Amino acid sequence: MIAVMSATGMTAVLGGCGTTGSSDVTLRLVAADYGDSAANSSQKYWDRLAKGYEAQHPDVKVDVSVYSWNDVDRKVKDMVAAGDAPDLAQIGAYADYAAAGDLYEAGDLLSIPVQADFPSQLAEAGQWNHAQYGIPFAASTRVLFYNKTLFSEAGITPPTTWDDLAADAKALKAHGVTYPYALPLGSEEAQAETMQWLLSGGGGYTDDIGTYTIDSSQNVDTFTWLKDELVGKGLTGPTAPGRLNRATAFAAFADGQVGMLNGHPTLIKQAEKKGVKFGAVPMPSRAGQTTSTPSMGVTDWMAAFKQNGHAEQVGDFLDYVYSEKNVLDFSREYGLLPVTTSASQAMTDSSRAQDEQLRPFLEQLPTSELYPAGKTSWAAVSADVKKQIGTAVASTGDPTGVLTRLQSEATAADSRAKTG
Repeated sequence: MIAVMSATGMTAVLGGCGTTGSSDVTLRLVAADYGDSAANSSQKYWDRLAKGYEAQHPDVKVDVSVYSWNDVDRKVKDMVAAGDAPDLAQIGAYADYAAAGDLYEAGDLLSIPVQADFPSQLAEAGQWNHAQYGIPFAASTRVLFYNKTLFSEAGITPPTTWDDLAADAKALKAHGVTYPYALPLGSEEAQAETMQWLLSGGGGYTDDIGTYTIDSSQNVDTFTWLKDELVGKGLTGPTAPGRLNRATAFAAFADGQVGMLNGHPTLIKQAEKKGVKFGAVPMPSRAGQTTSTPSMGVTDWMAAFKQNGHAEQVGDFLDYVYSEKNVLDFSREYGLLPVTTSASQAMTDSSRAQDEQLRPFLEQLPTSELYPAGKTSWAAVSADVKKQIGTAVASTGDPTGVLTRLQSEATAADSRAKTG
């Protein structure tokens, strides 16, 4: 997914008004931060939203805690393990909680019009055991961003193949560009950069029936190429990919220090604030591929925990969260794609410049490849990828060994999930 900078983990306890048929209920929500600074932290978005809801519901308060993407999934996991689950968690994975019986089904909470407003692709991605537990919250697709000024100075054009990308990176390095191609395989979001490269090499995390194929020959070839042709030739910048987080890479792009990188829509606003002239093209494919690289799609999730028993209040609050206006407000605030059909149509029909910029990403979403979020093992597999994948491209790294180890761990995690 999808987020940028960390908040300080501060908690806002909000007072308000309204009624849902019971008195003095406090809903606790833990959410991820999509902001790139304190000025636009997601805490401010949720504070505004909660106050608007409370104004209509005097017997319900909404207590919001926002954490960075580096911390939020672990924070929720620790809360659940301690028997102190929040009512709602806006996080990166849901299936392990669904399998444990911790979550409400979406149909037990949402009104019929709200549930029907999710595109089928996203609703199906939120299913575990043929029932929807993961409620899509924010979405994005990925493209290759490039710095037009740096490309012009180096006399190069946007790449369409891996060989083109390597040649462009070499030319950018010769012109003194700090990060010819930024390869963020650090702990923040390595699973995303990894997936986009796996797709571009004709592979992926799983096959068509959902079996993990992390150590497939295509995937090994992809990471061998990255190690030998980009990292090994000094074309990925001064920071080792395993220590480079996406937030840092995005900030460097906005500062004019990056020639190329995979990015999602939030990078548009960051780059424009700094006056960077940029373009965006589909992710290049391996030379000789007969089909274009599918875009990677990312959906983050809202999950509702049963522990506190506030189903009525949770459902009513979620109907408010997923109103067309609120979905559009969030998408526009953070440069992300709407997860409801009504908001997507409103964005498509809009003449606002910002909405027009997001339209190419929005058009890719229906055919994009998503994480295998419905697998209860995915959270553990994603965490393992974040920890280990950067070592595959290090100078002493062994792509075959790292991918084989990840495959073994993924297979074991999948087996435990199925038998547990």
